[in-house]
Amino acid sequence: MIYRELTEQEYKDAEDRILYEDNHLLVVDKRAGEIVQADMTRDETISDLYKSFIAMRDLKPGSVFVGIPHRLDRPVSGIVVLAKTSKALSRLNAMFRDGQVHKFYWALVCAAPPEDAGELSCYLVRNEQQNKSYVFRGDPSRRKDAKLAKLRYWLKDTTDRYYLLEVELLTGRHHQIRCQLADMGCCIKGDLKYGAPRSNPDGGICLHARRMEFIHPVKKTPMVIEAPVPQSWKVILNKR
Repeated sequence: MIYRELTEQEYKDAEDRILYEDNHLLVVDKRAGEIVQADMTRDETISDLYKSFIAMRDLKPGSVFVGIPHRLDRPVSGIVVLAKTSKALSRLNAMFRDGQVHKFYWALVCAAPPEDAGELSCYLVRNEQQNKSYVFRGDPSRRKDAKLAKLRYWLKDTTDRYYLLEVELLTGRHHQIRCQLADMGCCIKGDLKYGAPRSNPDGGICLHARRMEFIHPVKKTPMVIEAPVPQSWKVILNKR
């Protein structure tokens, strides 16, 4: 396998965004706009980027294994867990599927939530053509594609124009946080698809995978990983 040779700046940037690494795991800070899994755009995936990085760093002549146990939407930033071994990948796949990975997000929203903390529970249906999810208010037993979606949220901070929410994802549905917060009247800054009035300059949205908690799939030790707040958020959060 021949990997892309990264420029000096690309190599340093990839290195700087590693949040944790050992023989089994590679946890990185994804930027808004990067893709985790290949799509029709054929843009480089974050796993391909780190395959090239590891091949260069470790002078690997053969193939580099980087498996993908979960996804993060293209406009979303934050923690992405990658597997460096097939054993870690199979165990992580089961952990994400069975809800053994606890995921916390930060969201900058355009309106105050009705309460400072709460739990949202509803059924969502996905429109494949629009690549969008909708809250389903009918009888879910009559709609086979209606999926239960649950999350908790807390108001962490306010600025002159926005509200910072922390969200604990209790289920993993398509566009769940984006859809449920918008349905509450709190669309995410920059998220045109779910009601934001304008886009962000970088094309991303202000939703960030901030923290993950799980048991290491091989070492069986507790893991708590945090991704730093995006630089573009800091100016916004400092405005009062």
